[in-house]
Amino acid sequence: MKCRRCGEETFLPFQCPYCGDQFCTAHRLPEAHDCPRMDNARIKRWGDTSVIIQKPTSYEYSITYGAPRQARGRVHFSQKELKHIAIGTLLVIGISLSFSFDYIGTSSWFIAFSAVAAIITSSFLTHEIAHKITAQWRGLWAEFRLTRWGAILTFISILLPFKIISPGAVMIAGYAHMEEIGKISIAGPATNIVLSTLFLGLTFASVPYYWIFAIGAFFNGYIAVFNLIPVGLLDGYKIFLWNKKVWATAFIISLALAMMSYYAYYFY
Repeated sequence: MKCRRCGEETFLPFQCPYCGDQFCTAHRLPEAHDCPRMDNARIKRWGDTSVIIQKPTSYEYSITYGAPRQARGRVHFSQKELKHIAIGTLLVIGISLSFSFDYIGTSSWFIAFSAVAAIITSSFLTHEIAHKITAQWRGLWAEFRLTRWGAILTFISILLPFKIISPGAVMIAGYAHMEEIGKISIAGPATNIVLSTLFLGLTFASVPYYWIFAIGAFFNGYIAVFNLIPVGLLDGYKIFLWNKKVWATAFIISLALAMMSYYAYYFY
């Protein structure tokens, strides 16, 4: 979500209790964002009772951290969110096409493209929706949004051997404890770990078109490893702050799955 004052992307914005808009840390106070209801803020802060009330009041000033809690267990998709998901899905399908370049012109190309597109797209959506459902289940506002550079890098990587598959992310707002943030963050990589394990099992079972499942196993392992890097706004940073043992366990498992699926695709 963007700060209404400076436009900066803010993971957990502050909500002004007077005007109701969302702001970054630097502009959270009414004075910092030229709050249109500054008079009310001053009345509450300094006890100026000449206009509103007839008796002295104590100093009372509070700021809610992000949006207020919503009904727990309610999962909702807005029209704007569905549009962003649709565009993100098209970009991910483009990544799927790049995995099947080697089979263009062969009789198995359409099967390869369709299967890879289905596996990779469903894996991407499962990761993001896992974040969303976990957050909304706790009463937080959570919706998927495209990010400018994420979408651009995902589009460019269609033609590159190194894939960056991050057209957007689930934006979350509302007051949350560190444990809640950690559990919301681990939900996405956890789904990729489960899917990577499943696809790797199908690969080593030598089912028909096993190499397609090897791609699915590698994709999910790679996405889990990338998102678990403990830097910036990635899931790994928030998980690391919450519980280092959980982070280390998830990262080691994801890395092992990515390495095994890479071996399975190229050497099995």
